[in-house]
Amino acid sequence: MSGDAARPGEFDQGAMLMRLPRATVVDRLAFVSELVAGRRVIHVGFADAGCTEMQQGAGTWLHARLAATAATLVGLDLDKAGVENARAAGYEAYAVDCRDTEAVRALDLAPAEIVVAGEVIEHLDAPGAFLDALATLVEPGGLVALTTPNGNGLGNALLGIVNIEVTHPDHVVSFTWRNLSTLLARHGWSVVEVHTAIATVKGARGSGALTRLGGALLLGLTRVLARLGAPFVADTLVVVARHERD
Repeated sequence: MSGDAARPGEFDQGAMLMRLPRATVVDRLAFVSELVAGRRVIHVGFADAGCTEMQQGAGTWLHARLAATAATLVGLDLDKAGVENARAAGYEAYAVDCRDTEAVRALDLAPAEIVVAGEVIEHLDAPGAFLDALATLVEPGGLVALTTPNGNGLGNALLGIVNIEVTHPDHVVSFTWRNLSTLLARHGWSVVEVHTAIATVKGARGSGALTRLGGALLLGLTRVLARLGAPFVADTLVVVARHERD
């Protein structure tokens, strides 16, 4: 065998080219709210630490949107202060590390039909353990709805030309469609739906009019390209998966 030939169990470069699945561009909040309508739901990472006031003020706090459509809703979060604030507001909520399967089991919650984990997995240094713990929260055949920034989004690809990256300072993982679906499969989840979503421009401390205009133009270009048949230029992945537990 020549040195250029692939050995058994290895991939050549051609095998690394992946055809992306069909996807539609959705409004993230509206899509997830409709998905959980009438269902028993557990929302992981619901407190949205660091962004709660901004989201509530803008009417974009996902947990409140889910509460309006779900049959039942339980919030789980590592942020103890956020959990206490939610309880004071009348929500059922518990403080727990959702990477810890035993701690999640110890809550002894009724199995959900669907678990929502919006913008959480990219913060975690153990995303596989997180997916294992989520499996204990759903009934057999239950669903998870994951949203996470798209590692192949157009924005950072273009900004890289001028040596700029836009990312949350607490993010440690960036997912593309392919590596997220592979991770899900390794932990017993089978993808049943895939969509993308496009962010909106929000005010930021210290951002000037030129920065906001640039952001709006970039998102406008993203929307045009997505409508023309390239949904994976969008900045957010929206994936629904079913757990294949026996």
